[in-house]
Amino acid sequence: MGNANYFAVPVLLGALSAVPVTASADCVVLLHGLARTAGAMRHLIEPFEAEGHKVINVDYPSRKHTVEKLAPLAVKALGYDKCGATERVHFVTHSMGGILLRYYLQHNKIPTLGRVVMLAPPNQGSQVVDNLKSVPGYKLINGPAGMQLGTDAQSIPMQLGAVDFELGVIAGTKTFNPILSQFLPNPDDGKVSVAHTRVDGMSDFITLPVTHTFMMKSKAVIEQAVHFIKSGRFLRDQ
Repeated sequence: MGNANYFAVPVLLGALSAVPVTASADCVVLLHGLARTAGAMRHLIEPFEAEGHKVINVDYPSRKHTVEKLAPLAVKALGYDKCGATERVHFVTHSMGGILLRYYLQHNKIPTLGRVVMLAPPNQGSQVVDNLKSVPGYKLINGPAGMQLGTDAQSIPMQLGAVDFELGVIAGTKTFNPILSQFLPNPDDGKVSVAHTRVDGMSDFITLPVTHTFMMKSKAVIEQAVHFIKSGRFLRDQ
């Protein structure tokens, strides 16, 4: 998400197959979103380490390649390959990071895969891309992968099937970007609509009043992510 913005626009913007897991899983891989860096996910490191997890905070060049090239790099080479060979591997992703993981898992297996939490994933693409990818400078800022996150025939998310791993999705309902929100069905987080974060096969789903850009810093989001990795479900009021 470039300069703290996903889908940055120069003119307008400033049955589960997962390995059974216990409460103390071994390794958590963090995958940031489009045009962001590992720094965007840094707030999740300490809470997962406090649970006894090893944390791999991946930094990958999200604007330089297509989803097809980024997926094996971010998910495997820079991701779970850094975990121990026998350690169970969990993922927490933001935005496009979730699409990279879905793409990788559709073509590959992770034998020790545990649970996955996706924060604001464009699982059914985003209409923001549909409307703005022809704007001069959009591809320059967002790169080849940024062109693949719409809802049209070239959309990578729309080409992916149902998930067959243990997945919890957290969607945001707050936006401070009315310009981008005008392209999205309400409710939305300013970059992706709540409806388009959903995916067939997910295990749990929750919405929180957070924005797409900053939800990784939210204590409520982090608490929910940690709880899902531990238990396979989100916290809810009794």
